[in-house]
Amino acid sequence: MKGRVDFRHRKAVKAILDAWHSEVSKATWSNSSELKQQYRSASIVSAERVVFNIKGNDHRLVVAISYTCQVLLIKWLGTHREYDQIDAREVEYDKSRYAGTANTN
Repeated sequence: MKGRVDFRHRKAVKAILDAWHSEVSKATWSNSSELKQQYRSASIVSAERVVFNIKGNDHRLVVAISYTCQVLLIKWLGTHREYDQIDAREVEYDKSRYAGTANTN
């Protein structure tokens, strides 16, 4: 039973991330103020780092962003509890953290 809950949870997070990606891929923010107008609950950590609340604030998504180049890179995704254990200013993408999580359709 626990595996099923985990699978449903992953599918829910994926659906929300897909919707977030759809919105963000259309955005043309020039600066963090413009980003905050669209995502009021986002936390601006630095000039290049933003934390988004995902799935009703159950998860956090740390991204690096270049407003000049219009590029956003996902650096970290995890639960709110896991987020409390990292430094959002410094965390880097770790491929091994997400190994085996692709193709959860």
